[in-house]
Amino acid sequence: MSKPQVFLQCLLLLLCAELFHFTLADVGVAAQYRPPYLPTACSGNDPSPFPSSNLFAAAGEGTWDNGAACGRQYRVRCISASTPGTCKADQTITVKIVDRAQTSVSRPSRDGAALVLSTTAFGAIANPSAAWVNVEFAQV
Repeated sequence: MSKPQVFLQCLLLLLCAELFHFTLADVGVAAQYRPPYLPTACSGNDPSPFPSSNLFAAAGEGTWDNGAACGRQYRVRCISASTPGTCKADQTITVKIVDRAQTSVSRPSRDGAALVLSTTAFGAIANPSAAWVNVEFAQV
């Protein structure tokens, strides 16, 4: 095979890799919850696990993993909602799991969500007046 053919094959491979992003992300519903956030299933009344950015979440049952989710971080992106324009385009955040949605003191805006985001986190990726959005999320 000649050098130009090898070059073209490499270029084609790179182009395909750029066009087709392969990720190991999950898709699910994200709801939001409001204060009070303490106590939590992860740390009780200790506020130290909460990030100063206020980008945190409670894990839904599919994400909870018998408590192993505590402290995990997830990259989250809004992909759709029932009302067009709800998602903030090209906004991706990283949240830290600090609680279990099923037992959180403040109730989620929707039951059965994969992630329940703090009001700050939810507002960073979507219109805060929405009760829930569809998200793509992946553990960091």
